[in-house]
Amino acid sequence: MTKNEFNLQLNNHAGSLQSFALNFTKDVEDANDLVQDTMLKAVTYYSKFKEGTNLKGWLFTIMKNTFINNYRRLVKTNSLITQSEEISSSNLHYSATKNTSDSKFIIGDINKALATLQPEYYVPFIKYFEGYKYHEIAEILNIPIGTVKTRIHVARQILKKYLKTYSKDVLGAEVV
Repeated sequence: MTKNEFNLQLNNHAGSLQSFALNFTKDVEDANDLVQDTMLKAVTYYSKFKEGTNLKGWLFTIMKNTFINNYRRLVKTNSLITQSEEISSSNLHYSATKNTSDSKFIIGDINKALATLQPEYYVPFIKYFEGYKYHEIAEILNIPIGTVKTRIHVARQILKKYLKTYSKDVLGAEVV
């Protein structure tokens, strides 16, 4: 079957594809989009169609799979996006604009706390904070991975003590 013959047969099935798409979408515009996607995929994958088999069934399978994939993509996208009606007052606290002078004081205190760390604790902690993995830090500093983990742990404990004023009791959020 030539590509022109295939396209003619494809156009002959457009009406049945439209009614089949309406069963899925229940909306004329969405059904038109689904038919268009199906026909585009059919033309794109023309070489995959085996002559002598049921073209209408092949098209319906493409349509069903396209609809299911689009539905799954839509559900996944909607689950990742929080709608404005769903934002609780506790979540609004985190997204609200903060006073910049407060932030400057906090950053200043964090920098002072970091300055209190001895270099053997400061360097691994900063590397870890920058996103390096334990084994990468161990390679960079040429020390055992267990030593890296211990030094990062000690640095965190020192910083927690120094930044105690920003603990859960004061801000409502636990400092990690």
